[in-house]
Amino acid sequence: MTDATASFKDVPELFEVELGEALTARTESLATFRELGPPDLCHIVKSTGRTGQRDIGSYHFVSGVDASSSASLAAYINSLTYSIEDNSAWFSKSTAWKVKNGCYCCFNAFSRVDIRVDVKIPGGVNAYVVDLRGDRHEATPEIWQEAYVSALLRAFLYSDDPTYWLEAYRKLDPITTTDGELRFLQAAEALFMKGWQVGSDPEIQVATIVSNHLTAGIIKYFGDSGRYQPAANLFEKLSAREPEVASLLAKSYIGMNEEVKAVQIMSAAMKHTPHSYTLLHVQSDFLRSKGRPDLALKLAKEAVNCAPSEFVTWEKLTELYIDTKDYESALLTLNSCPMFTFNGRDAHRALAPARINLPFKRQIGDILPEKTKTDDDAADPALLRLPAPGLRGTWARAYSLLTRLVSDIGWDELLKTRSAVFVMEEEYRMQKAHVDIQKVVTTNGARTMNGSVTVIHEDGSVTEGNTMLADDDASTRGVSSPLSESESRPEIENGLNASGGIPTIRVSSDSDTEREIAESIASSVVAEAIAKEDEAKQSASVQSPALEKPMQAAGEEPEPSQSPNTNQEAFSFTNKRLCERWLDNLFMVLYEDLRVWTIFRAEVAHFKTQHVAYRKTGLEWEILGDLGMRLHHKEEAKEAFQRCLDTARYSQKPWAKLLEMYAEEGDITRTIQAAIRVAAYQYADYTEMTYPTLIARCFFKLGQIHGHAKISFTLLSMGLPDPILKIMDSYLQYGKTFKVEGYDF
Repeated sequence: MTDATASFKDVPELFEVELGEALTARTESLATFRELGPPDLCHIVKSTGRTGQRDIGSYHFVSGVDASSSASLAAYINSLTYSIEDNSAWFSKSTAWKVKNGCYCCFNAFSRVDIRVDVKIPGGVNAYVVDLRGDRHEATPEIWQEAYVSALLRAFLYSDDPTYWLEAYRKLDPITTTDGELRFLQAAEALFMKGWQVGSDPEIQVATIVSNHLTAGIIKYFGDSGRYQPAANLFEKLSAREPEVASLLAKSYIGMNEEVKAVQIMSAAMKHTPHSYTLLHVQSDFLRSKGRPDLALKLAKEAVNCAPSEFVTWEKLTELYIDTKDYESALLTLNSCPMFTFNGRDAHRALAPARINLPFKRQIGDILPEKTKTDDDAADPALLRLPAPGLRGTWARAYSLLTRLVSDIGWDELLKTRSAVFVMEEEYRMQKAHVDIQKVVTTNGARTMNGSVTVIHEDGSVTEGNTMLADDDASTRGVSSPLSESESRPEIENGLNASGGIPTIRVSSDSDTEREIAESIASSVVAEAIAKEDEAKQSASVQSPALEKPMQAAGEEPEPSQSPNTNQEAFSFTNKRLCERWLDNLFMVLYEDLRVWTIFRAEVAHFKTQHVAYRKTGLEWEILGDLGMRLHHKEEAKEAFQRCLDTARYSQKPWAKLLEMYAEEGDITRTIQAAIRVAAYQYADYTEMTYPTLIARCFFKLGQIHGHAKISFTLLSMGLPDPILKIMDSYLQYGKTFKVEGYDF
């Protein structure tokens, strides 16, 4: 058992089973890091100095440490020597543990190497680079600059990502002074043209010079505080070398409310880079904000033509079709979105630790519930099984568009729209039976005087020939297989539902054997379908279900239990498309969400009429709050999150969601009350950073309207304990240091 006195008193750490296993695991994992890489790893070896006493190794993850030189990383390891527990007294027999040496690892996302600094205490500092094969190299100034920017980008982008969680992950402030910010801008300018090398968000298929993690980090860092001026200055210099940067420059000027200048920049840039989809999107967003979605739609169509393989261009076009209430085109465009495999953030290989030390001694943590499992951490299996929370990347974004559609037009209307634009499974089966009957009739009695066959086509036209519908039929395999890219993409120039860009789907049997079987059972299939239709109509007249389950779209073998489409008239598929299987699955995900939400609201209404308290566990209220947010029922979601606060569940999520809502509403008192709890949870999880964080973003949003002085006075009036007041005031101090809008009034 590891001696308890070997632990740090205020730094989380994981103790190793075998000394050095964390470093070995990181070296072996280097080749798996695809983009920005994981947070920095700090490995420490502790010793008592006594002979026969085994050294012990521990490690923790950290972001926000200045990685510009070996000296700054060595300084961090040296600071840990003051954090070790000192429980020894003059009469104690035990020998105190001390930090013997340490190794700091920082991944360079540009050159795909790991820069490491070995520190011996007392002793020297040794810096070197480890490549993907595990070989060592010398650290050059260029490598250090890239490592510095890589570390800052991880600190910015991982700061408040709720999906990225690591045990013993310490987050520190990446930039605390204006000089530090200036140094970051200089390094970002030097490496800007290499930005595509660090990858991009999962919704971007191909990282470009303006769509990558470097530009995303710059926009987030300056955008969260509304300080676009330094970003605009940077992009102004870069746009002289690279015209495509004009889109980022225009976005910065719009953020500064310099709209005239932004329009001039966009106008000039269109002459140099007319095929830049990012520039078209900035213009489209600007027109949309001015209440002209009709004009924005034209630009979004052009953006799709410029980058048809990017998800974001189709997503933007879908949003604008929804804005213009062209829901059929919106659904067709959504169906055409290219979907990408989701690759999450880079992470370390998980190792089983010998012991975990998570010190929790801060006074701010006293206002939190106990971090123990209670009944409020249990939930109904139906809520836990909801598939929507597991969606990531393009799938989550596409689902968000689908929920916006159902929010605008309702479930029933969405199903009607879906049936109008997509070939449904039962529709296909009935069409197939209809064609098979035509074959039987034509074979037996439609021969003309010269022995040729009279063929009645789906569109009503009649032709004569010597073959049986050979040219009018296509294999059913063509229906079930995915369309080629050219077929599945709507033609933008002619509108998405233009008949010229839609492939004709014809139906027939696959082989002679199937043809014979089809002929023999065709009439019985139709008879059975008509009987089921009558039965369905009768049952529908007796009891109408609250939420209709979506029928399966054509493309796979249908389930036996599904009833056929009630519309049995002869129809043509020439104006319909195949629904992509992933979109069909998202409809089922949406159905599950709506079904659970409908039951929940019905229960709430029932209990209210009975004047009985409606009870749920903390986790259930949290899940229902998330569900309400997904389905755009904001007020009901807020109520669910507020009910979650009444339980003993240890969770930051309801407070964080309410913090955003209160800040959006401009409610200073409630925003601060929620921010105090969120800060407590963050500090309990070793997030000791001020910016960029959710709290800072919400405070600065309020500060633009009310000024920072009002927030400061409200904090003082609450009579908070000093440690809590100091933490809350640090956000306003950041605003004062960097002159965030509202700091001076």
